[in-house]
Amino acid sequence: MTGNAQTPPAGDTNRRAFYFTGGFLTNTRVRRILTLAGHDLRLGKPGPGDDVLVWGHSPYAARGEAAARATGARIVRVEDAFLRSLHPGRGGEPPLGLTIDRRGAWFDSRQPSDLEHLLATRPLDDTALLDRAREVIARMRAGHLTKYSAVDPALPTPAPGYVLVIDQTRGDASIRLGGARDTTFREMLVWAQQEHPGARILIKTHPETARGHRSGHFGPEDTDDRISLCTEPLSPWTLMEGAVAVYTVSSQLGFEAILAGHKPQVFGQPFYAGWGLTEDRNPVDRRQRRLTRAQLVAAALILYPRWYDPYRDRLCGLEDVLATLEAEARAWRQDRQGHVAIGMRAWKRAPLQKVFAGRGPALRFADSPGAATRHGRPVMVWAGKETADLREACDRAALPLLRVEDGFLRSRGLGADLIPPLSLVTDDLGIYYDPSRASRLEHLIAGAAALPPDRLRRAERLIAALRATGVSKYNLGGASALPDTGGRDVVLVPGQVEDDASIRLGAGKVATNLALLRTARARYPGAFVVYKPHPDVEAGLRAGRIAPDDLAGLADHVASCADPMALIAQAGRVVTMTSLLGFEALLRGVPVTVTGAPFYAGWGLTEDLGTLPARRRARPSLAALVHAALIAYPRYHDPVTGRPCPVEVAVERLASGQIPAPALRLRALAKLQGWFAGHAWLWR
Repeated sequence: MTGNAQTPPAGDTNRRAFYFTGGFLTNTRVRRILTLAGHDLRLGKPGPGDDVLVWGHSPYAARGEAAARATGARIVRVEDAFLRSLHPGRGGEPPLGLTIDRRGAWFDSRQPSDLEHLLATRPLDDTALLDRAREVIARMRAGHLTKYSAVDPALPTPAPGYVLVIDQTRGDASIRLGGARDTTFREMLVWAQQEHPGARILIKTHPETARGHRSGHFGPEDTDDRISLCTEPLSPWTLMEGAVAVYTVSSQLGFEAILAGHKPQVFGQPFYAGWGLTEDRNPVDRRQRRLTRAQLVAAALILYPRWYDPYRDRLCGLEDVLATLEAEARAWRQDRQGHVAIGMRAWKRAPLQKVFAGRGPALRFADSPGAATRHGRPVMVWAGKETADLREACDRAALPLLRVEDGFLRSRGLGADLIPPLSLVTDDLGIYYDPSRASRLEHLIAGAAALPPDRLRRAERLIAALRATGVSKYNLGGASALPDTGGRDVVLVPGQVEDDASIRLGAGKVATNLALLRTARARYPGAFVVYKPHPDVEAGLRAGRIAPDDLAGLADHVASCADPMALIAQAGRVVTMTSLLGFEALLRGVPVTVTGAPFYAGWGLTEDLGTLPARRRARPSLAALVHAALIAYPRYHDPVTGRPCPVEVAVERLASGQIPAPALRLRALAKLQGWFAGHAWLWR
């Protein structure tokens, strides 16, 4: 993945930890994180050397506190970490991290917590740690990640220039134990109006208030021509951009306001107040140190919590949690309105349902443009099934049209063998293999050319993982040995399916495997030319076979049923029309000559012989290309947990083969569907 796994700190390993609250018994995720962090969870009577776990300062914490006083055991306060999940925990959303504090609770300003001790005493001057913290801030901003990340940055936001006032839920312990009362919220609203005469006031409600689970301190009765409520799931990062000032009591949004560049007005005593990054109306006298934003993040988000990796069932670093939230938030944001799909073969419907309905309404299927647009949902179509009628119907209904295709890290096996994909792409502009019009991938590649180095480091790590594991699109394996080349440079020529859409739309003048071989031989007459037939062609499933007599004099070796990654490792160059093997060769540092216009050509990374779109003017690095094509463009689905997942998890699953085989009923369904398609004349 993208961060370092965590291990329990000294003194935590195998400590007996007793609890007196049902939540520690029934919440599987909380129990697992605590166990991984070194706590031996038990029921019964603790001893003087044992721990007693309590949930913060919840109403049930008194039971554990009483047991600890009676036995001499030590209280350990457990709470959700600051990047928790998509949604609040009510309703069963498990946390991605916990804070486990032996001194107090991070929101209780009456005494220092472990977090306050970190902030007050830890040097926080390690360059690598602070670089990580800065990258965390940039990644949270780019991904619109917050404590509950079910926010939609695409929603319209109020015009800039408002004062942002942050509400909280009534009865929250961070208010009572953070030097504030319910009346503090009224005081805060008055000061916001007085200190910004004439400015609009925007009150941001808490997510649990908006969901109806708890009540806040402000409601519709508090609004007027100047004051309005924000109850929609708007991104806090977007709200911060439009705010001229931020007012809070003790909300975590005050912490995120600091990360967004504000110096919030703070009326309570939250953990982030008192370090020179806030204007404190009720200061904590013992907090005298001055910190930077990076130091605050290093302590509060990297060093303090215990983070959990749900894909590998282990503790992890913060970066892995960011990757998890990015994947889950993206799925929720794209799918929350639901989709209607058209042009999807029957065997693909169940896998599509898993990918596109896991975080939203069930996927509906339609068989005509009119039926597809009737529901008022975004419309999906398998890219090769798009028609002018469908585009016109979506335009009339003002509905997005998303073209769906397999991603570039697909499976261990061919789609023709009904292996469900681990990755899919959705494109609202075009599709990556059609150079006649711009695609969303083209836009992402052009934009990636300007990404800062910290955003590209993840792509560089991904390239290293792909090289180390040999993972590619289909991961078929096979033979790899070449005959004696006589010292000649090896030129690898990958065959393609000749009636494939990428050939029809993007190959240009060289549009057959035979023509490609002739081009390669003419351009590199002294090379040892290796021809690699396409797996679907070798299996007799698709068009593109070259007769043996035609191969004579063009190919020195035909690598049948061969491992493409092993061939790339032995090649000095790849010559291709539009094959993805050209992209995979680039990933592995092998020069690529392109006769067509695949998505990776025209950016200065390949030798281009064909006609390319003039709009491809950007000059991204290889890491930038990989960031666009493998991180930003596809969505990944983990076949083990059934969750949206980061690309790193998909690579690990593909490398390990930890992928369930397709059900036999899917094979039977696809064969039956193919039979009906081939015998349509019976119904004419």
